[in-house]
Amino acid sequence: MALFALLFLVAACGLPRGGPNKKEIFSGSVQRQGNAFIVTVNDRVIKYTSVAPALEFDSRFTSAGKINSDIIRPGDVLGLQIWENTSETLLGGKVSNSTNLQQIQVDATGSIFVPYAGRIKAAGNTPDQLRAIITKKLDAQTPDPQVIVRRMPGEGSTVSVMGGVGAQGVYQITPSTRTLSSMLAKAGGVRIEPEVAQINVTRRGRTGTIWLLDLYSNPKADIALRPGDRIFVQQDRRSFTALGATGQQTRIPFTTQKLTAIEAIAQVGGLNSNLADPTGVFVLRDEPAEIANAVLGRNDLKGPQRFAYVLDLTQPNGMFLARDFIIRDGDTVYVTEAPYVQWNKTLSVLNSSIATSASVRTATGR
Repeated sequence: MALFALLFLVAACGLPRGGPNKKEIFSGSVQRQGNAFIVTVNDRVIKYTSVAPALEFDSRFTSAGKINSDIIRPGDVLGLQIWENTSETLLGGKVSNSTNLQQIQVDATGSIFVPYAGRIKAAGNTPDQLRAIITKKLDAQTPDPQVIVRRMPGEGSTVSVMGGVGAQGVYQITPSTRTLSSMLAKAGGVRIEPEVAQINVTRRGRTGTIWLLDLYSNPKADIALRPGDRIFVQQDRRSFTALGATGQQTRIPFTTQKLTAIEAIAQVGGLNSNLADPTGVFVLRDEPAEIANAVLGRNDLKGPQRFAYVLDLTQPNGMFLARDFIIRDGDTVYVTEAPYVQWNKTLSVLNSSIATSASVRTATGR
């Protein structure tokens, strides 16, 4: 009897452990005046909680058609070459009947200035249409002028590509790079694992995001680009935290678009076979009100609610439920210790105390 009293006293002293046990977690449930809903995972719970992040471009991105890269726009840089059919030319003087006008930038109003032709509206025209306009303007000043209009490198129809690509930079929209996928290829391709690569496109203050794999599998996601678009390639930033009797206790980044509880446990080395209680695998998260109400069969909850989902891997379908239960960004996966672990620690402390006491008695000759 005295031995059991001593064991109880040692256990009550608060031996080291990795966190709360299953009983302590259940004591914090709403049903016991706590602040978290403790819910056992079943098929119904999985139905309402299997929410994966939906990344897709909205209609403001998908409805934009491919631009005609031949159309001149404000900011484009043009080069003009003009031949005059006379020995005394307007532009070249007596030296040459050919004149080169380089680096003529289309201003914010879409116009350019050409000597003797005046201010001309260039934006909205193709280079060939602009050539005809300039020719007509100069024809009144010099006989039978010949004009060539060329695009020059500049900041007109360009997009910027940044992040995890082969070559970051500013790229011109050309006939071969008018879509998102072709522009990424132009920038050297994506240098992030495809499973976790996300593509952000910012246009006029609005940003849309798509998974790289969805970009290549869904033609609608391969949006047409617009001048000024900013493309940023980044790795998925979602993560979960593993605590308790697992192979490791740490923050783990997602390695796939969808991550299940069984995959999350496997990523941290599985359950610690010397410590873990397979009946006490918890997933802790804040659920939005719409999901919380659906899971609990209510309609009165407002705002985020604290939930602790319980998985019992010893049940006949426990492993299947863990395989189907989706982990979300910010979740905490916590595995409780088996009840016997604390008793083993208590016995270990007790044996150590007895051994120390015996050593002291031997040393003092008692």
